[in-house]
Amino acid sequence: MTSTFGFNFSDTYSKLPKEFVKKSDLYPFANPQHQIFNSSLALQLGLDVKAIRESNYIFANGSNLPQGASAIAQAYCGHQFGHFVKLGDGRALLLGEHLTPDQKRYDIQLKGSGPTEFSRGGDGFAALGPMLREYLISESIHALGIPTTRSLSVISTGQPVFRETTLKGAMLTRVAESHIRVGTFQYASLNGKDHVRELAEYSIQRHFVELNNQEKKFEALLLRVIDLQSQLIAQWMSVGFIHGVMNTDNMSICGETIDYGPCAFMNHYKQDTVFSSIDRNGRYAYGNQPMIAHWNLTRFAESLLILFDEDIDFAKEKALSILPTFKENYSHHWLKLMAKKIGIENSSRVDETFINEFLTLLEKHEADFTNSFRNLNNPHQLKRSLTDDDVFVQWNKKRINLIGKENIDNSQKLMDSVNPCVIPRNHLVEQSLDDANNGNLETFYELLQVIQHPYSMPENQKYLEPSSLEYEQSYRTFCGT
Repeated sequence: MTSTFGFNFSDTYSKLPKEFVKKSDLYPFANPQHQIFNSSLALQLGLDVKAIRESNYIFANGSNLPQGASAIAQAYCGHQFGHFVKLGDGRALLLGEHLTPDQKRYDIQLKGSGPTEFSRGGDGFAALGPMLREYLISESIHALGIPTTRSLSVISTGQPVFRETTLKGAMLTRVAESHIRVGTFQYASLNGKDHVRELAEYSIQRHFVELNNQEKKFEALLLRVIDLQSQLIAQWMSVGFIHGVMNTDNMSICGETIDYGPCAFMNHYKQDTVFSSIDRNGRYAYGNQPMIAHWNLTRFAESLLILFDEDIDFAKEKALSILPTFKENYSHHWLKLMAKKIGIENSSRVDETFINEFLTLLEKHEADFTNSFRNLNNPHQLKRSLTDDDVFVQWNKKRINLIGKENIDNSQKLMDSVNPCVIPRNHLVEQSLDDANNGNLETFYELLQVIQHPYSMPENQKYLEPSSLEYEQSYRTFCGT
């Protein structure tokens, strides 16, 4: 009898119209091998870690699925770099929605699981390096307190993946509140009002049940997603995270960070930092992320127009009255976070101009984003050219006056609680992935252990140090397809 492994699947998504899902098969990998398993996450989910361990952490392969699981590929659309296309899970399968012992619902999805009807000529597989990257960066984002999908496991498949070179194949198990995206609503809108309504009703029932009590619940849905995204993007910006590919199919309505492809953390501060190899025009640069989020949310609003009012012109007016709340909410969340980063609890005491003056100085002196905020009360640990700049000296005097010299100790506690010591430094990430591809996971495990405690000072100082400016300027990440 197939083991449940502690999974308690309840499939509600498949009850949507048949256009939203396609039954598929998990590829039967001949020689799957355990690479990493997230035991702490498994325990939070209420899974049977002992049974999973006894299976050598291979709980899904081919037709051998956990009891109660299904295998479906989800349909959605996406504006990829601004160009609208019909998409879907081309290398991912949803096993179902796992209900935890306290009745919380999470999608369990396999990534790199083989071809589906949406593969569009692709092979449906994934390589080990990108899957380990997603595991590492998503755990870092989680440790920083930022909403995110998480990784339960990575296995090697024993099957080569052919890209520019031959790579080791891998499959990741992803855990998410759900995989409903802005692109899912765009797909629904192609199929007419009934499909949009069913998806919206389902989304409200699953994620925002309290909106059922509101007279204009679909407008309220737009408002809720706007606020969740404004909080999320503000958090990204506050730690220097660059998603890299903010297409509408990579924006979750739940406000979770999702789809870790060409993602990275910024080291030397620069507004137009881009690490993605495919983002040649900087559409998804660090400084553009709030603007792109607003653009994506506008596409979300367009998908919902038909539910706002039968008169489309009037529906557009409603949407246009709601969408500006993104900028308002984002500015509020961002300023609150950035004020704390410079030691000021009450964000009403500073404005965006004051914060941006410091950011301009960081860019001028090519200073490290993370270390500069962490060490702001210890100028001797800051970059020398920055502390020698009279503009910084005057700015910092004003900051200290705003805090009050008698409150410096308390301000340091506040700063230490929001300014990480450790982020996944790009050169260390690459070294760990190179080692893993060569069969040595030790470096990866060591880095993972450190980034899971971002506010604690690591024993080894190498985790605090950025790579050279030259390295960062040439550094590129890839989608991993």
